[in-house]
Amino acid sequence: MADSSRILIIDDDQSICEVLRISLKREGYQLSVQSNPEQGLDEFRKNPYDLVIQDIKMPQMDGIDLLQKLKKVRSETPVVIITAFSTWDRAVQAMRLGAYDYIRKPFDMNLDIKATVRRALASRNNSAVDQSETLILNKLGFVIGYSRQMKLVWDLVRKAANTDSTVLITGPSGTGKELVARSLHFLSPRADAQFVAINCGAIPEHLLESELFGHVKGSFTDAYQDRVGFIEMAQGGTVFLDEISEMSPKLQVKLLRVLEEREYRPVGGQHAKRADVRFITATNKDLEKEVPSNFREDLYYRLNVIPIRLPSLAERPEDVPLLSEYFLRKYAKEMGRAARSFTEPAKAALQAYPWPGNIRELENFVQRAVALAEHEIIDVDDLFGVSPPRKEAAKGIPPHRELTPLGINLDEKVRDLEVDYVRKAMEMADGNMTKAARLLGMSLSSFRHKLHKYGLAKPGQER
Repeated sequence: MADSSRILIIDDDQSICEVLRISLKREGYQLSVQSNPEQGLDEFRKNPYDLVIQDIKMPQMDGIDLLQKLKKVRSETPVVIITAFSTWDRAVQAMRLGAYDYIRKPFDMNLDIKATVRRALASRNNSAVDQSETLILNKLGFVIGYSRQMKLVWDLVRKAANTDSTVLITGPSGTGKELVARSLHFLSPRADAQFVAINCGAIPEHLLESELFGHVKGSFTDAYQDRVGFIEMAQGGTVFLDEISEMSPKLQVKLLRVLEEREYRPVGGQHAKRADVRFITATNKDLEKEVPSNFREDLYYRLNVIPIRLPSLAERPEDVPLLSEYFLRKYAKEMGRAARSFTEPAKAALQAYPWPGNIRELENFVQRAVALAEHEIIDVDDLFGVSPPRKEAAKGIPPHRELTPLGINLDEKVRDLEVDYVRKAMEMADGNMTKAARLLGMSLSSFRHKLHKYGLAKPGQER
């Protein structure tokens, strides 16, 4: 059955208006086309529309001004922006001012226009988005938190989910960046397709290119058959690139092409393939500071259309009780253990400790306490007994910071502190260097250097 939704097109380019009018009318939509933005705004005031498609650059009125005026009339109506590369920064500004999505010229009518129109109209009528927090808990089995900081994050996630814009998630290691990426996917119109997560820091450069784009038989040594890449696997869905700051300059160029042209070539391939995927990226670094020495400026702006910063657990201690109880119930059920609550001193200690490893560290501590406790009520010793420095910190005593009138050897203290954290990270990660590096917010290469520097690497240990 054809969709009879009403769409208003505002663009001074007559050829684009005609292409849109003909193509969308075939889908059953009711179209109104205005080449003058003032007339388009007047038409929008007089009649209800389900969607507006507008150009970002028009001589009679700035596209940003038009967007803001449209939103003042009816803020709930989605607005899709048409942009050229030269007006890219204006499109990013429009997204932050409430535009639903953007389409870059030259566009593909089926992949870009029709798909975006369907998503925009679906988002306007999607009452399920009001139940998004329950949906994420059911699909992912995880709670994010209800502090003021996380409510702001959650509001942004809900708004960004129904767009196809790239999202850059930043924040310290262990704050749940992949969980937020999965939330964006499961709340989006792409939820029925694949979500593919790739850790750019854990895969060598020559393999990462093949993993992303695939390869054809004989393109390099050991390429015995064609291989489908993650982008092709995720067609119609979402590709999540974690630790994007670790991507090599060569691959940054190729990723930029995918974002700009929406196509790619498998390694050794002769023919381009379409990339109908949404990209979400994450890093624990300040990516803007990596520009231009370690990261391409043009790629940075492509990825940072919608930025989402996750606060550390120390910035939102009010979420610690909620998360602790959640992990307690989760692991008690999984392990068949009797643990069901915390003592009051344990609750106070959990909230007082700064959790440098963030949610991941909190989860590990609660999991261990549930596994080892022989009673129903978890006490302070069950949580911190095997780690004296953390036990002191939970009582409000900063570890490794004693200073006497005789002074200290600061270099030696810093070395001891690094050794403690590197050793502990390896213990918590069960010897997996990639996981341990992630716990400390370091790249794999930097962590491997520390491990060898302090003589903590075991013979033959490579990952």
